[in-house]
Amino acid sequence: MQARQIFRAPSKLKLREDDADRRLIGAAISKRHAGKEQAELKTLDRAKTDELISRIAHLQAMLYAQHRQKVLLVLQGMDTAGKDGTVRAMFSRINPMGIRGVPFKQPTDNELAHDYLWRVHQQVPIKGEIVIFNRSHYEEVLITKVQHMIDEAECKRRYVQIRDFERMLAETGTVIIKVFLHISQEEQRKRLQQRLDDPDKQWKFNPADLEQRKKWDDYQRAYETAIRETDAGHAPWYVVPANSKTQRNLAIASILLETLEGLELSFPPTDAQLSNITVE
Repeated sequence: MQARQIFRAPSKLKLREDDADRRLIGAAISKRHAGKEQAELKTLDRAKTDELISRIAHLQAMLYAQHRQKVLLVLQGMDTAGKDGTVRAMFSRINPMGIRGVPFKQPTDNELAHDYLWRVHQQVPIKGEIVIFNRSHYEEVLITKVQHMIDEAECKRRYVQIRDFERMLAETGTVIIKVFLHISQEEQRKRLQQRLDDPDKQWKFNPADLEQRKKWDDYQRAYETAIRETDAGHAPWYVVPANSKTQRNLAIASILLETLEGLELSFPPTDAQLSNITVE
């Protein structure tokens, strides 16, 4: 079964804590590797991910050279779910000319003076480009909903607007991949504590994360609803168990590779007129 089938969000999505630990791809589901230690499995995961990233890099070069299609990868998840780590793992060996990461932070006053999709639309990929959204327009139906910044009626309007926005992107040549990085509440606790305990990582700790953590269940329900309301064939949602960083990276690399392989990419045809040119 392909990764896009394994991780595609079900129509009646329910985010369960145990699912964040599930190992659904790679060595761990092979009988040949049954009984191996976690360290060995992680090594196998990394080796397979490296292989996939090399293939992604080759296809990305074709995408850039062809300059016809565009790819948007949306990463969403709770704090510490691994959005930054995913970007580093996926694209550290890919030509930076054809790839761009966009982190969405708290809106500026100027951004707030426009409609909520204004700042997002400016960052979508151009032809030949892969863009990764680290958080995205979905914050406008997640934190705004949980923090009661919008009411239920406005939230429903935004689901419709987001569906329309993504359909317009898809109809104008953008291939959309949306990934929810699913970690458990206990795994988040461990990662937040690690940030506090490591002097080199304390800069990543934000005390406000503890307040958001108190609303864990509210966020899980908000994610469930947002994913169900906006999943579509042209803009699919994938739910990736993310307690294991190596499994997370392997899953996303698999999804991205399958998507790129489906685009029928190739380098532009050779120019016959150039065959007679000799560089002196």
